[in-house]
Amino acid sequence: MSRKFADALNIDELREIARRRLPRFAFDYVDGGAEDERTLSGNRASFERLRFRPRTLVDVSVRDTSTTILGHAASFPAIVGPTGLNGLQWPDGDLAIARATAAAGLPFAMSTVSMSYIEDLARATSGRLWLQAYVFREREISDRLIDRAEAGGCEAIIITSDFPLAGKRERDHRSGLLPKQEFPLRTKLDILRHPRWVLTVARNKPRFVNVERELGPGANVNSFVGHNMFDPSLDWDDLARFRDRWKRRLLLKGVLRADDAERAAALGVDGVWLSNHGGRQLDGAISGMDALPEVMSVVGNRLAVIVDGGVRRGSDIAKAVALGATAVALGRAPVYGLGAGGEPGARHALEILRDEFDRTLALTGCRSVADLTPDLVTR
Repeated sequence: MSRKFADALNIDELREIARRRLPRFAFDYVDGGAEDERTLSGNRASFERLRFRPRTLVDVSVRDTSTTILGHAASFPAIVGPTGLNGLQWPDGDLAIARATAAAGLPFAMSTVSMSYIEDLARATSGRLWLQAYVFREREISDRLIDRAEAGGCEAIIITSDFPLAGKRERDHRSGLLPKQEFPLRTKLDILRHPRWVLTVARNKPRFVNVERELGPGANVNSFVGHNMFDPSLDWDDLARFRDRWKRRLLLKGVLRADDAERAAALGVDGVWLSNHGGRQLDGAISGMDALPEVMSVVGNRLAVIVDGGVRRGSDIAKAVALGATAVALGRAPVYGLGAGGEPGARHALEILRDEFDRTLALTGCRSVADLTPDLVTR
């Protein structure tokens, strides 16, 4: 008998429940990385290398996990980051995660290739919505999406810089999801072994509805994995243009070098997002956590610093914040919860992480987020 998601004690257990519930191709889309997946495993290892040096004899009977991210309150130092094809995990998967995120008191960053409309997600998140923007060859498309984000009350946009073309995601090629959704017999048979998924999810073919609205029907997953639409010529002049055009909060995602972070700060971005795209792009790249000390040495407190990649425990969040991060971005963790149990499963994932973060505060001798300082962490 499969375990219920509510019985899961940690994110890895939610991952296992999702793995059992989903067809392999749908699970591998979330779980996998590029090529030999060294970057993917390295993201996790970058947290595991760090150890705590806890303070003792500190009264931690009252603790506060809350913080401020881009000028707004958050229940703990995290955002739920952008992930694609959430509708393969659960019907209306993007809306389910958005609602779970809002209930947790965190901002939600939607993907350009979300399967739910910007306007619907804005309502579900009560305004704490960020748009992760891929930049199209036809810049008018990007401009129209940004206009819709503004009209919908989006708090921030995130310019994605680490996607000049797609990484080689071999699990997705083996399953047939890439490059043309032409599934081999083994994938089809595996899908049929998951009748509940077929009845609830498979009836809704993946559609990137926000892009379809701009391009018309036919803008499906094949258009994106072929990358005929995203612009590999994106450069610093483009970032300056987006800064001039967007008057709200602007972040640059895909930064892994101090000099790039400093240049972004000089252009007036409000935050840099240290990311290797969850290990799904360049195999062999350093992790956001590896880049964090170098980046903090040049940007200090001038702008927000978000770190993603490999966050599976609340203690990971504490390590990132202690080394200077404003917050972490959660990618796979809430999606494993979604795959295990829909919106309640995603809520459970966020509850697990918040509880673990609170517990880590107490066990390291910290009463609040402000008490997490670099001296608490060592290699």
